[in-house]
Amino acid sequence: MPSTKSIDLLDSFEKIPTKIFPSAKDGSRFAAQQIAQLIQEKQSRTEKCVLGLATGSTPKSLYAELVRMHKEEGLSFKNVTTFNLDEYYPISKEAIQSYHRFMRTQLFDHVDIDQTRCHIPDGTVPKEKMKEHCAAYEQKIKDEGGIDLQILGIGINGHIGFNEPGSSIYTKTRLTTLTNTTRLANAYEFANISQVPRLAVTMGISTILKAKKIILMAWGPSKAPVIQQSVEGDDTEHVPASVLQNHDDVTFVVDEMAAAELTRYKSPWLTGECEWTPKMIKKAVVGMALKLNKPILSLTNSDYNEYGLSDLLVEKGDAYEINLEVYYMLRDSITGWPGGKPNAVIPAHPERSEPYPKKVIIFSPHPDDDIISMGGTFQRLHDQGHEVHVAYQTSGNIAVTDEFVTRFMDFAVGFEEMFGMDATKTKEILQQARGYLEHKKSDEVDTKEIRAVKGLIRRCEAAATCRYVGLKEGQWHFQ
Repeated sequence: MPSTKSIDLLDSFEKIPTKIFPSAKDGSRFAAQQIAQLIQEKQSRTEKCVLGLATGSTPKSLYAELVRMHKEEGLSFKNVTTFNLDEYYPISKEAIQSYHRFMRTQLFDHVDIDQTRCHIPDGTVPKEKMKEHCAAYEQKIKDEGGIDLQILGIGINGHIGFNEPGSSIYTKTRLTTLTNTTRLANAYEFANISQVPRLAVTMGISTILKAKKIILMAWGPSKAPVIQQSVEGDDTEHVPASVLQNHDDVTFVVDEMAAAELTRYKSPWLTGECEWTPKMIKKAVVGMALKLNKPILSLTNSDYNEYGLSDLLVEKGDAYEINLEVYYMLRDSITGWPGGKPNAVIPAHPERSEPYPKKVIIFSPHPDDDIISMGGTFQRLHDQGHEVHVAYQTSGNIAVTDEFVTRFMDFAVGFEEMFGMDATKTKEILQQARGYLEHKKSDEVDTKEIRAVKGLIRRCEAAATCRYVGLKEGQWHFQ
């Protein structure tokens, strides 16, 4: 749960009530409790509960919690009707990227909801009939008495649903164009950005604002700037989520990383009394130096006063002394020994010296994340004598293009023939793969064999990386 510590003026910069949680899981649990409470209140009065639902990565943990509450606590969805925000266009309902499929796999198939009452915009409707379809969608919402609670995510450009920057506050459900920013953000669901649809069907902003209650969720540092703009900035159609400031019952539910740019987190000294711990002093002074584009040791008393840090001067004294304190903090945090320097006791360094050598485990979400994200640290840990292991958490096969499959299988056939081995089976698999890939649709799932080949390619790449660093067989691990 969020901190209950009260500080005067804590959220005085915020125009939308914002609840901050330690993690996405904690925030999702809160949102799930709000939904469950509403469902149960409606059930007690024998009323239906109409929910507006979102898709994408943000609500996955919310839906997982609702499924858990259904299975473990008996939460029933029999009185629930749902309306989803949006859907890609064009796209079949069975496509792996389809939001129809997403909702079934994430929620609907795991609870006791009547799926005939689950409504999602249809990405298969002919374009010439789309206006009629959108008008009918609006009418269905109206016929159900409106949406009781709307769940939203937010794009890094501030979009809600697929209402991109510039969308009018008066828009209703419609076919709209996706920006390249949104398509790039969603490219992980497809083979590459070229396969991400350029159009989508979405509820309009006016449709969303008609919901009786709204909860917007956001997780992670990439959402921090737009959360700050939406919550503390002016309401503008250029940041669609900011128009939620005009709603009477809206709450933003965010984790600490998504809240990082809010004034109460970034500059808490501006929201009331502040406890000047070493960590807070460093945060304030480094932030000031970056904003003023000045070296820390060049900051003056006037800079502190103009930046709102006069209280720090009163408590700690002259700017020169504070500058030195922060400079030493930064200096002592820099080390070329990520595993700790042996036979050296340096308390301020980020890693302890003993024991030495250490056993280090690097968790890599995909094969290559280890070398791309922390290659220098990876190499130094090995070179400085530590026993380094890498655990690859997924196969990474989705990142391998179809062309690579046939290229590597061609190599396998050639290799076997070159050394007098029987290539009959490999040729057969290659022929089948070529036949399948030639007619493969953009939204079609690869065959088991092709997924296996793609996974093998990534495993070989990862193993080559580990060997280059200097690791030995048995020090890299796959699921």
